Amino acid sequence: MTLTGVAARYANALADVVSQPASPTGIPALAPQDAVRELRAFEAVLAQSHDLREVLHTPAIAGSRKKAVVGRLADLLELSRISRNFLLVLIGHRRITLLAEILHTFEIVLDERAGYIRAEIASARALGDAQRAQIGAELEKLSGKRIRSAWSVDESLIGGVVAKVGSTVYDGSVRGSLESLGRRLSAAV
Repeated sequence: MTLTGVAARYANALADVVSQPASPTGIPALAPQDAVRELRAFEAVLAQSHDLREVLHTPAIAGSRKKAVVGRLADLLELSRISRNFLLVLIGHRRITLLAEILHTFEIVLDERAGYIRAEIASARALGDAQRAQIGAELEKLSGKRIRSAWSVDESLIGGVVAKVGSTVYDGSVRGSLESLGRRLSAAV
């Protein structure tokens, strides 16, 4: 199984846990957005500390020591029991190195379960709220799903917008139009 597949399995399992109203074992429920916030906080601490990454990523260090470190950090960050247990499972299965990928996949899984699809939208210049709303509405019509947009500015576009929704790219940029025109002119010769 590929690492992406492994990350997807852990992300889906976590989504299953946080989607339940309450755990049969008596663990209090955790809202999906709270799980994201808590685990992103842990990830930020991990990213900021080279020593911590070395401890958690090095196979030579015993799992019990790694779990003690994670437990202490979980206390300091005031993580819920579900988030703490999830991190301990990752340590136990030697998958803590996949945390960033798992969290990214987890957020996508949560969006999909809520009926959203992610869109990465680049424009030649910053767009106003009305323009963003209009583009978002058009993408929702094209995709048939609600859109969760990530906006960026790409000055190389000259003008217009390029949107990536799932694996589909909608190119409404001036650069894209010029390239398309160039290809058609070359084919006509």
